[in-house]
Amino acid sequence: MNHLIALMLLLSQQPLISLCFSSTKNDVSLHSPSARATPTQHNIISLGLGNVAVSTPRHHLTNKLLESRYTEGRIKTTTQLQMCQLMGLNCAAPTDFTFSFRGFARRGGDTDVHSHGWGLCFYDGKGIRAFHDSEPAAHSLLAEFLQTHPVKTFNMVSHIRYATRGEVLLENVHPFQREMWGISWCFAHNGDVSYFDRNIFAGNDADCPNTAPKVNQSNRSCVKIPWIGKSIGVEDNGERYYNPIGKTDSEAMFCALLNALRARFDTLPSLPVLHGAIASLCNEIVALDMQYDGTTIFNFLLGCGPRVQFAFSWPGSREGSKVWNGLHYLVREPPFGSAHLSDCDYSINFASVTKDDDRVAVIATSPLTDDEDWVEVKKGQLILFDDGLPHLAPDDCFEAELREHGLVSDAMPRNPQLEVDMRRYQLRKEFFQGADI
Repeated sequence: MNHLIALMLLLSQQPLISLCFSSTKNDVSLHSPSARATPTQHNIISLGLGNVAVSTPRHHLTNKLLESRYTEGRIKTTTQLQMCQLMGLNCAAPTDFTFSFRGFARRGGDTDVHSHGWGLCFYDGKGIRAFHDSEPAAHSLLAEFLQTHPVKTFNMVSHIRYATRGEVLLENVHPFQREMWGISWCFAHNGDVSYFDRNIFAGNDADCPNTAPKVNQSNRSCVKIPWIGKSIGVEDNGERYYNPIGKTDSEAMFCALLNALRARFDTLPSLPVLHGAIASLCNEIVALDMQYDGTTIFNFLLGCGPRVQFAFSWPGSREGSKVWNGLHYLVREPPFGSAHLSDCDYSINFASVTKDDDRVAVIATSPLTDDEDWVEVKKGQLILFDDGLPHLAPDDCFEAELREHGLVSDAMPRNPQLEVDMRRYQLRKEFFQGADI
């Protein structure tokens, strides 16, 4: 805490320009021999808190482009062509995220316009450490604290916000969190899904009791979020166990996904079964959203415990915009070398601080480095990340189960029939021989 106070006092006397913070251990970086970068030289300031590397950003936005005006808490921007951005990390061994996050945070009001708040959740055992701020990530002391105090985790989800639905308030900042089945879940979303737009679904008379106030533009107190679940065999019984706190379509969608899964399962599903259910719900959401004007854009990261997270992408661009909103990922594993951030003139060689068992998957809306090969998630693809590896199909997810990284809870029993699930997916016998199944 004394370190944080000292850092805040120092930063209060320094200009908040593009800061790239170095640490002694960062998320590991894959390289190709032909694309190895040379570490960039920086001015190092000794703070007694670790080294701070100060660099000039590679791209600058004018004040006019970055400017946002607020009137009584409501945002008014000159364009609605942008969207939020996502970043996730999934690791085989506990790893810190400072390298990727220092570049990602620059997009929150420095090299890009996503300046309406940011959030980050990482798993610490079964618990979640959550950080949220309605200030721009590029100028947030809390974001700078995370960059100078590396912490290690297997699983992390982060988000920088460009507000299009919901005011610039803390309750509308992603990632959102809920407990289900005795497990901490977190969710961050990028896109446009009109089916969950509060201005559309609020005020459905059939859902409002007679005593509810009349719903109008200034009073939307009677709200029941839409139901999904027909694709996995659950009908709407009127119950909404999970409900949004803020006013974003993203949080409403998160709650709807959890409501459907909670109604469907009475024991913890295996990861392949969960993959299949979430994929069906995603397809259902896309189909329901097709009834509205505009382009459906639906990308999310979903953490469901300390070891695994899902990534789904239905990419696209808003009408009139050339900004592509999708998801990309890469896997970093031995041999380790150098990587260079796209949003900050910073590169470092990690070969001397990594081990043979290190492996990291990094997921982002757009690539965070300019010297690595990123893979774009295909349209409609749901990927489970575990142990720093992507699992592209339901039957691939049994690998995570065999690593004992499936859902675990003291509040709800596991499905005792994992072998039945494996036979249902017609897995090869040699795949799980020796796994005591």
